[in-house]
Amino acid sequence: MPLTTRRSLYFLAPRRLEVRQETLRPPQAGQVVVQTLVSAISPGTEMLVYRGQFPQHLKVDLPDTDKEFAYPIAYGYACVGQVIEAGPAVSPDWLGRLVFAFQPHVSHFVAAAERLLLVPEGYSPETACFLANAETAVNLVQDAAPLLGEQALVLGQGIVGLLTTALLQAFPLTTLIAADRYPLRRKASQALGITACLDPEAADFLPQVKTLLPHGSDLTLELSGVPQALNLALTLTGFDGRIIIGSWYGKKSAPLDLGGSFHRSRIKLISSQVSTIASSLSGRWNKARRFGVAWQALQRIRPERWITHRFPLEQAAEAYRLLDESPDQAIQIVFDYQT
Repeated sequence: MPLTTRRSLYFLAPRRLEVRQETLRPPQAGQVVVQTLVSAISPGTEMLVYRGQFPQHLKVDLPDTDKEFAYPIAYGYACVGQVIEAGPAVSPDWLGRLVFAFQPHVSHFVAAAERLLLVPEGYSPETACFLANAETAVNLVQDAAPLLGEQALVLGQGIVGLLTTALLQAFPLTTLIAADRYPLRRKASQALGITACLDPEAADFLPQVKTLLPHGSDLTLELSGVPQALNLALTLTGFDGRIIIGSWYGKKSAPLDLGGSFHRSRIKLISSQVSTIASSLSGRWNKARRFGVAWQALQRIRPERWITHRFPLEQAAEAYRLLDESPDQAIQIVFDYQT
């Protein structure tokens, strides 16, 4: 008997959530029904939505929607599930397949088959739910374009920061340093085999970086989500260096110190966002090719080791409260729909 209802998570107002029971419409031609197995919280973007720090009248950057950021909103973009029903004109080969979707947190959903990404054989749902952030990390590294022998610095070791650092570790860099204020993240970062992962709030942080990077970094990636970190990036980047800004700050802002040596430094500030592909690459790269690289990266990195908490969807308020109030205790939180 076909399913007729689903559970969906909605953000109602700052720090207010609700799991709603909704009607699940039947699939139309070309569509399938997916039962979600696991969905990952993106701690950066989703916390802006949770806290009400998103800009008004900005379009939601998800496929098949022209909605703006406004409450109430269903948001999320890392669902992995199994196809349980195929609509008209859909091959029965889809049934039982594991798929990834840029889909808000929901127990079941209907989607066009062509909009789903088939999970490669041998990948667990837990590995696959990192795909969106892995694509972001691939985009960041492509925009950064690291060179042989460069010295690089990554500010922020959340999920995107860890994935980006893991990708950079595969490059023949002379030095690769990361920074994060939370010990749990620093431990995960250091396990990647990088030069060092330091505490930016430590009294000796600047002297340590100056020792490791006496001429400043050639390449700095700002992935902390903290606007004030841009000034730190400017301080630690050397002459003619590049700063890749991957953080989305939402409505958060901070004064930027462009006085002093910045005017003479020739430092380049580069905005990087995964929704598009840099014009310098678009002649040979498209989203499909980049996803292929992201899948391969997930196979090498195995980021499921960074899942620190699992919650049923009904305990979503507890999950977001943990990220909001005790971010030092979590790296990746997922909703598990099989419990």
